Amino acid sequence: MTVPPLSINSGIAGKTALVTGATGGIGIEIAKALARQGCKVMLNGLGSPEECEAKRREVEAIAGIPAAFHGADLANSESVRALFDATERQLGPVEILVNNAATRNFHTIDDMPDDAWERAVAINLTAPFRLIKLALPGMRARKWGRIVNLASSWGLTGTVGRGDYVATKHGLVGLTRAVALEAMADNITCNSIAPGSVMTPHAERQVRERMARDGLDWDEAARQFLKTRQPSGRFVPPEKIADLIVFLCSDAASEMTGQPIAMDGGWLSI
Repeated sequence: MTVPPLSINSGIAGKTALVTGATGGIGIEIAKALARQGCKVMLNGLGSPEECEAKRREVEAIAGIPAAFHGADLANSESVRALFDATERQLGPVEILVNNAATRNFHTIDDMPDDAWERAVAINLTAPFRLIKLALPGMRARKWGRIVNLASSWGLTGTVGRGDYVATKHGLVGLTRAVALEAMADNITCNSIAPGSVMTPHAERQVRERMARDGLDWDEAARQFLKTRQPSGRFVPPEKIADLIVFLCSDAASEMTGQPIAMDGGWLSI
């Protein structure tokens, strides 16, 4: 007897979702997962016009439901506003907001350029604040909303050489808690996800650098990369993070709010 796969009765078909950092890595999987649930999706992210259009078409083709793209620079407040306004104009009121975009630097505090710090704060923390502030009035009026902020394991612990990332991701977890408490009376939830190591282009580059430096094959370089941080020994698949976001947007998660939810292969259990 064949058992059909389990599926989430998400209750979000027809909703409009805005996903930042949605043209690659975790973000594109989030956009696809929401499209599969019947959401209209606005993608924001980096890439050439041709690459971004290809991603938009890919998402739109999943269920034949409209998808759009806006190349807002999240470090610029006017551009953030333009992104939000374009979403509501083209697809409808923002009911699901996923703040996924982030920038990374690799500097000690002593060596951190001021402009690198300021850009990290602008993209990783201020842009989510601005988009949440823009989205909340409409969500309150409709008595429904879902906000998910992509934090990181580094938003719940610390490391060296990445002070801007650690600080902004801790800030995003704190912002999540504050928004959750302020918005819960209007059936709006706000949660953050703290992924461990995910096979993003950034992680792939680090593994390949280790391969070249130490003369290792892919499996051994990946194992060494993960052994001090992720007890599972596996990268977290972006698709699983996307599935978690679908759950957090669903009716089943209506009483979950304000939480930093780790999906890290046991990282924080060490």
